[in-house]
Amino acid sequence: QVQLVESGGGLVQAGDSLRLSCAVSGRTVRSYNWGWFRQAPGKEREFVGSITLSTTYYADSVKGRFTISRDNFKNTMYLQMNSLKPEDTAVYYCASGADSRWDYWGQGTQVTVSS
Repeated sequence: QVQLVESGGGLVQAGDSLRLSCAVSGRTVRSYNWGWFRQAPGKEREFVGSITLSTTYYADSVKGRFTISRDNFKNTMYLQMNSLKPEDTAVYYCASGADSRWDYWGQGTQVTVSS
């Protein structure tokens, strides 16, 4: 059974940094596609970024501020978030999939950025 568990969210001020973790069991982070999504109150879930075998992709809104990485030994994926803005406030989810489908999701972790 594949499980994804996010951690690292919290309350920070604008301009601060946070690193989110996505601990994975039942699937290796060296394979498949891995992504981060977020959902703000009253808004639809949106794509933040993803990492495939060799490439990372980012939404324009986070490009240059957020970085996705993975630790194959710890079987964990990360989202390093720098220069946080109040509009980054959301519940952040990690996901795993193949091709164009995301078939496993974590439970989410809250990130709140105060101005």
